[in-house]
Amino acid sequence: MRVQNKHCPTNANNNSASHPRPTIPTHAVATTTARPQPARRSTRYLARLDEVAGEFLPPTLDGLLTHLFGPGRFAGHTEEYYDPQNSLLDRVIDRRLGIPITLAVLAIEVGRRSGVPVSGVSMPGHFLLRDTADASVFADPFDGGRRLTAEQCRRIHRVQSNGAAWTDSYLEPVSKRAIVARVLSNLKATAQQQGDLSTLHWVMLLRQSIPGLAEHERSEFQRLVASLN
Repeated sequence: MRVQNKHCPTNANNNSASHPRPTIPTHAVATTTARPQPARRSTRYLARLDEVAGEFLPPTLDGLLTHLFGPGRFAGHTEEYYDPQNSLLDRVIDRRLGIPITLAVLAIEVGRRSGVPVSGVSMPGHFLLRDTADASVFADPFDGGRRLTAEQCRRIHRVQSNGAAWTDSYLEPVSKRAIVARVLSNLKATAQQQGDLSTLHWVMLLRQSIPGLAEHERSEFQRLVASLN
């Protein structure tokens, strides 16, 4: 989903309902960079997605997964998983490294452009892909695009969650808005852990554009803005 940033308000005493907010169009997941950037830069990466989509045949799920996640292609950044750049799609495209959710966004966008629709699955702890044509087929973009069954997805969840309770809704497709919200949640957590107030500021500003999050985090956002003044 393309994220466009507007001027950031600096007066914490203003009513946040009147603050200019960044807009998150719902027509594409294209550049989940989640950071302020010139429109020209966004356009360049949208064009790059178009190029990647035009580079593979046949237009099948296997073709998509092999093209994106085969040897020498895009891969999971296992050595520096919590590097904030792994959550910025433009950096993922440049470095060919990412985390499950940004690699999934890449596949969703390339697949959409190529006639191979796949959906995002926001399973707790590990984001996955689901074949839109066959709901029983899943894939792990972080593991070379490996195909998975629902049972294999449950096993991954069981291991990563230390046996936490399971619900089949974890494997349901999620909206573009939910994907952006999760990307921003990842960035927020990393910025908080690293004490990076500058990054936390623009991440929180973008989160203010998402209904539900905006109301829930309004006081937190105002405190952050006040601390930066």
